[in-house]
Amino acid sequence: MHRLALLTPRLTVRVLTRHFLGASEFDRRQELDIRRSGTPGITSRSNAGSNAWLNSSALREAARFRPDVVLSGHIVTSPAGWAIARAFGAPSVQYLHADEMRGRPRLAAFAVKHAAASVAVSNYTKGMAVDHGADPERVSVIPNGVDLPAAPLAERAAKPTVVTVARLEQRYKGHDVMIRAMPAICERVPGAEWLVVGEGSLRAELERSAAVRGLDGAVHFLGSLSDEDRDAVLDRAHVFAMPSRLPPEGTGGEGFGIVYLEAAAHGLPVVAGNVGGAPDAVVHGETGLLVDPEDPLAVADAVGELLAEREVAERLGRAGAERARGFAWPVIARQVEDLLLRVASPG
Repeated sequence: MHRLALLTPRLTVRVLTRHFLGASEFDRRQELDIRRSGTPGITSRSNAGSNAWLNSSALREAARFRPDVVLSGHIVTSPAGWAIARAFGAPSVQYLHADEMRGRPRLAAFAVKHAAASVAVSNYTKGMAVDHGADPERVSVIPNGVDLPAAPLAERAAKPTVVTVARLEQRYKGHDVMIRAMPAICERVPGAEWLVVGEGSLRAELERSAAVRGLDGAVHFLGSLSDEDRDAVLDRAHVFAMPSRLPPEGTGGEGFGIVYLEAAAHGLPVVAGNVGGAPDAVVHGETGLLVDPEDPLAVADAVGELLAEREVAERLGRAGAERARGFAWPVIARQVEDLLLRVASPG
């Protein structure tokens, strides 16, 4: 949403979002009209309360701003989009990512029913939207964008290195499968290392699992990193792997997987699960390898192949970097801007 607000020059944008720690400092650095619901320094006791406050604040803000079109970045703000359309005649466009529809099916159905148009970040996400009652003709597939690296790529690490970047919160991201795959990877590629970038409640459990398998020297949990430090890790690695799978419910999970494109932009071949939105982000055999994300041996074979076969990895990495240019944020933001203008001025 930040990139869209910055990169839609044909629109006059007002952003309404919630307060969070450090928001005031962030806002001072922006050349954007940002308004925040709630009281600085005071956090709601629940997400539900915070979302309700955000929706009511949006209606009050719309009375002052009188928008021509509303972009709802998440289904939790779809009630505001509906209310603003009824009160002021401004149609809403609803962003859809995937897993939020699994978690809130009734709200998802409400969101797609009342939006004038929806943006699905992948074909998989569009399918989920249709399953929740969306009119296929009113759902546009526009993928997430990527920030292209500004600096030349650094020299790759001396040791064969695979990296994963993801919060350690959702089990479907596949960190557990990577841990089970690492012994076979290390057997095929001696000295291989796995760098885990991200923080979350699953970290302690994953660290114990890696230790039980004797992977202390091969697996390194780096925690949460700045954008610059994360980019440095991507520049030094040889392979990116995140075998995301579907949650137990059989739907949701990875709506697109922008991190796959971020890794590709750094010249990395990608190993991803062959489910969810990942096939929209990774072209099998061209920019990476899609595998059964539930099978540690399949993951190990794919990662081990790319670590061992440097020429293959470099070829896929170059193709991935070239493809990522087509997903640069200015390109994607223009597509969203075009949709918003069409909705604001139909016909």
